[in-house]
Amino acid sequence: MRRIAVRNSLIHGRGVFALANMAAGDPIIEYKGEIITAKEAQRRVERSTVEGGHTFFFNLDDGRIIDGARGGNSALWINHSCAPNCKAEQQGDRIFIYATRAIDEGGELFIDYQLDIEGRRPAALKRMYAFRCGARRCRGTMLEARW
Repeated sequence: MRRIAVRNSLIHGRGVFALANMAAGDPIIEYKGEIITAKEAQRRVERSTVEGGHTFFFNLDDGRIIDGARGGNSALWINHSCAPNCKAEQQGDRIFIYATRAIDEGGELFIDYQLDIEGRRPAALKRMYAFRCGARRCRGTMLEARW
């Protein structure tokens, strides 16, 4: 039985939605894709023709990256929220998404991206990652809280 589906989101573009009630701690999906180096990821961003260099990258603890746009699955459509109902956990070189609280059937799944961008932090970069998730304590960005 399928537990999730990709649909249009009221928050942003496409999103992932629960097809059944989920409890806190329930495993939902693995974030799949091609594992690449940070250097290759930068090359892909520079060659991208997508507006704003949009990617489906998920960083691993060792500096490598999972590129969900290549060999990925529905997990790449999970949207950001400052009040997430899911979390990502790394196990080796794999990322799994788990519910952090109960999610009702039909509810959209969210993780807090907390993007960590190294180097200079110009206003243009902050604008590029601006996001209004609608959470009561929305910080207005997909970047990590220190921004």
